[in-house]
Amino acid sequence: AAPSGLRTVTVFLALTTTVTSLCPSCLAVRKQEIIKVTEQLIEAISNGDFESYTKMCDPGMTAFEPEALGNLVEGLDFHRFYFENLWSRNSKPVHTTILNPHIHLMGDESACIAYIRITQYLDAGGIPRTAQSEETRVWHRRDGKWQIVHFHRSGAPSVLPQ
Repeated sequence: AAPSGLRTVTVFLALTTTVTSLCPSCLAVRKQEIIKVTEQLIEAISNGDFESYTKMCDPGMTAFEPEALGNLVEGLDFHRFYFENLWSRNSKPVHTTILNPHIHLMGDESACIAYIRITQYLDAGGIPRTAQSEETRVWHRRDGKWQIVHFHRSGAPSVLPQ
């Protein structure tokens, strides 16, 4: 059993990749690298760790997400609000599963990952619940470090129903 407040991420692999310039073993390594940074990003979100989140995001990152009500948001201030007022205050366990990630490698310095995200959590009454969102994240590597430059999330908002 997981300790109280523990956030975990599980990935079910059914990978597809688009790229022609890398050797087969290089492709596998790059795919795993993109999955790993995506897992780390979701873990930072689940744990309310804005410092780690900002290190993984380009300062000019853009996003479409349910909380933005159809608007394109730019930068990190919009996201900071949720970290300060929601995620960092949640002490209940959260388990996130990434289903069927599809990765498109676009050269050595950029990649796109699309997947279904299943989030299991306890509501205010302690009853287990599940939420689903569909996510696409665009990564760009600068100075050897992967950062999100854009993402699009549809489905469940970050504020999970109580």
